[in-house]
Amino acid sequence: MSRVVVLGGAESGVGAAVLAKVKGFDVFLSDKGQIKEEYAAQLRKWEIPFEEGQHTEELILSADEVVKSPGIPGTVPMVRKIREKGIRVVSEIEFASRYDQAKKICITGSNGKTTTTSLIYYLLQNAGLNVGLGGNIGKSYAYQVATEHFDYYVLEISSFQLDDIYDFRPDIAIITNITPDHLDRYDHKMENYVAAKFNITKNLRPADCFIFDSDDAITVGHLSKIVLRCKMLPFSQEKEVAEGAFLREDKIVLRYDKEETDLFLQELALGGRHNVYNSMAAALAAKASGITNDVIRRSLATFQPIEHRLEPVLSIKDVLYINDSKATNVDSAWYALECQKRPVVWIVGGTDKGNDYSILNDLVREKVKAIVCLGIDNSKIHAAFGDMVSRIEDAGSAQEAVQKAARLSAPGDVVLLSPCCASFDLFKNYEDRGEQFKAAVRSL
Repeated sequence: MSRVVVLGGAESGVGAAVLAKVKGFDVFLSDKGQIKEEYAAQLRKWEIPFEEGQHTEELILSADEVVKSPGIPGTVPMVRKIREKGIRVVSEIEFASRYDQAKKICITGSNGKTTTTSLIYYLLQNAGLNVGLGGNIGKSYAYQVATEHFDYYVLEISSFQLDDIYDFRPDIAIITNITPDHLDRYDHKMENYVAAKFNITKNLRPADCFIFDSDDAITVGHLSKIVLRCKMLPFSQEKEVAEGAFLREDKIVLRYDKEETDLFLQELALGGRHNVYNSMAAALAAKASGITNDVIRRSLATFQPIEHRLEPVLSIKDVLYINDSKATNVDSAWYALECQKRPVVWIVGGTDKGNDYSILNDLVREKVKAIVCLGIDNSKIHAAFGDMVSRIEDAGSAQEAVQKAARLSAPGDVVLLSPCCASFDLFKNYEDRGEQFKAAVRSL
C-alpha cells in the first residue's frame, strides 16, 4: 500500500487526506501548528491519523508522495528535507485531478478571480449543469472529488496551488490579470510569480481554451515568450479582437465560433471597469461551455456581489459603508477607489507585502478626503499618503477604525474598507477582517 503524507491540516489538506483515504492509501496528516477542531473532527471521522504542533520526521519521510497545502512555502525545512530525499511533492489540485473526469474551468490572476469564478459558477448553475465550486473558494476540490460527483468544476486557483502541479489540466484556463503580489514567496522576483500563474496553461491541448486580458501588459508580455497550442480567447476594453470579447460603444461584444453576441453594459449586475473585465471573462467561459446567449444575459444581469468584495454594508446618516476586505493588494484597492463616485474616507493597512503605493497617488488626490490606517505598523502608509490628504489617523481594531471613519465622514461620503494589505497582523484572515468591519458598522 502506497503511503501519502499530507502537510497542513486546514481545508485543502484535510480534503486531500480524505481523498487519499477513500482511494485506499496509507495516509497520515501533519501540521506544525494547531488544527482547528472542525478539521480535527473530520480527520477523526474518517479515521485518518494525524499530528499537530510538530512534524515527526520518521512519519513524514516514509512517504511515497507528499501533498503540500498551498499555505506552506516550499522553503520551510521539512519540505526541503522531503525533496532532498527524492519524495515527490504535489499540490491538492494535482492529487485530486487524477481521480476526476469532470470538465474543469480554472481561474487564476492577481485580482478579480473570486468574482469571475463565482460568476462562471452562477452561469453554469443557471444553465442547469451539474457543477461544483472549489479550489481557493468554497469546499476543497479534493474533498468534493472524494465524496460527490460533478460533471463540471469551476475552480479558483492561486499561484501557490499552481506551484506543485505536473499533469493537472483545465479544459478552460483563465488568467484575469497579473500585478505584483505575494512576491515574498517568489524571491521578490516578478518573473517567478508570473511563471507560477502561467502554470495553469502548461498542459493545455488544442481542444482547450485560454481566456486572458489582452490589455494586461504583463500577461501579454509573458505570452510572447511561450507557445500555446490551444484556442486563444482574449478580452479587451481597449481594442477590437478577432475572437473573444471587446467593447463597442455601450456594449460588450462576444465573438465566438463566427457568432457575434451583444451584452449591454447597463444590464450588468456588477458595476465598475474591473467588473466589465470579469464579466467578459465569465461570458467567454460560458460561450466555450455551450451556454446559450439568453442564459448568459440573464445571469450577468442578476448575479449578486460576493461577500467582502465591494460589498455594501449599510448607509448611516447618508454615509455608505463598503466592505472590500478581499482587496489584499494595491491593484485591488485601485479598482475599488476608481469606481467610487462620492468622497472617500479610506480604511487601509495591514501586513505589507512589499507594496508600491505610488500607482494610487492620482486616485487618492482625486477621491480620498481622509485615511484611517488599520494595522500594527502604519508608517509606510503615512509616508505614502500623508501629504495628499488633510487627515490621516491610526486604528488598532476594526471597531476603532469604523468609529474614527464615522467621525471623519460627512453626509454623501463613502467609508471604504479596501486594505491593500494582508490581514494577518490583527485578524485571522480577510474574512475575519470583513466580518469585524461589518459588525462595527452595525454597532454605530
